[in-house]
Amino acid sequence: MSAFTPLPEFVNSAISLIVAFGLGTLIGAERQYRQRTAGLRTNVLVAVGASAFVDLGMRLEGSRGAVSTVAYVISGVGFLGAGVIMKKGMNVRGLNTAATLWCSAAVGAFAGADFPLEAAFVTAAVLAGNTLLRPLVNAINRAPIDESQTEATYEVQVTVQADEAGPARDLLVERLEAANYPVGGIEVVERGEDTVEVVATLVATAVESAELDAVVSALARAPSVVHATWSVQTAD
Repeated sequence: MSAFTPLPEFVNSAISLIVAFGLGTLIGAERQYRQRTAGLRTNVLVAVGASAFVDLGMRLEGSRGAVSTVAYVISGVGFLGAGVIMKKGMNVRGLNTAATLWCSAAVGAFAGADFPLEAAFVTAAVLAGNTLLRPLVNAINRAPIDESQTEATYEVQVTVQADEAGPARDLLVERLEAANYPVGGIEVVERGEDTVEVVATLVATAVESAELDAVVSALARAPSVVHATWSVQTAD
């Protein structure tokens, strides 16, 4: 007779849900303290829900059922995370919150699959990522940006009269290539009844700002050019 008596299924399920609830609370409490969109209750519910679904899959079809359920949990939480991501102009917010929800689901999945220690490890990693890394993130954000070390999309724009668009395009390409900045694409955008903006997108993903400033200054001195400038968009 074995000295170990397996726990009844409902007790095992209860333990999984309690573990998911407790660990989800730890993650959610940190999010609530930071006043994030998905706070305490949301993270707890995601962890508990993932645990419940995985546990149900295991009880119905064993490990095979757990594996298939985890796949559906991952995709389902992906849709939930998309709901907290907000885009306003060029700014995107909520990515970290969505990633935290995804991790809460992973914690719940581990708990539901009867791996409480692994669930605790994931929880510790999530909390460390959201707290211990904050000083490093802040230090990087405060560091001055060196354009020559970034990967971005650079554009040079010149505004001219509509009938000068052709010569302005040739002049723009000529000046940029002379400065060793080949043009990847160029377009003409109407800015009014009489003026257009010729926009050149550079092939380079890193530039020397002083060199582009010199190119723009030379373009601005051309008789046909009303205005010249350049801009940068940081790569994703």
